[in-house]
Formats: sequence, C-alpha cells, structure tokens
Amino acid sequence: MLTTLIIAAILGAFVGALARLLVPAPVKGGCGTNIAVGVIGALLGSVIFRFLGGAGFTGLNLWSFFVALVGAMVFLLIHRALSK
Repeated sequence: MLTTLIIAAILGAFVGALARLLVPAPVKGGCGTNIAVGVIGALLGSVIFRFLGGAGFTGLNLWSFFVALVGAMVFLLIHRALSK
C-alpha cells in the first residue's frame, strides 16, 4: 500500500511537471503542486477516457502516464480559463 502511494506520487510529480511545461498556467508552487496536478490529472483523465469508451488510469504503465498527462493538461487549461 505504501509503495503504491509512493509510486503514484512520483508519477504525479513527473506528469504534473510535464503538463506545467506544456500548458503554462498561473499555478505557482513546486514539487507538491506538481504532484497535486498529476493526481488530479490522473483522475480527470480517467473520467474523460472512460466517458469516451476507453480505459482510464490502469496502473504504472505508459497508457496511464498518457491518460494522466491529458487529464493534467485539461485541468491546467480549465484553471487558466477560470483564473482570467
């Protein structure tokens, strides 16, 4: 259980950092913010992909990384639109 949470936090940090590089948004913060953006992205991406009929976040693999990245980018775009 603890290992899963640590892996999720590390994946979230990478996804959040990459999403923040691809979609500049007025989100300030460091590693904690990246982890939060990555985790929210995984949840949002999973909902989006399941709604479209695909698989959502399935674990530690390339597909889940892609799902989380798309979700994080959508989250940052929504955040940027609402913060203006």
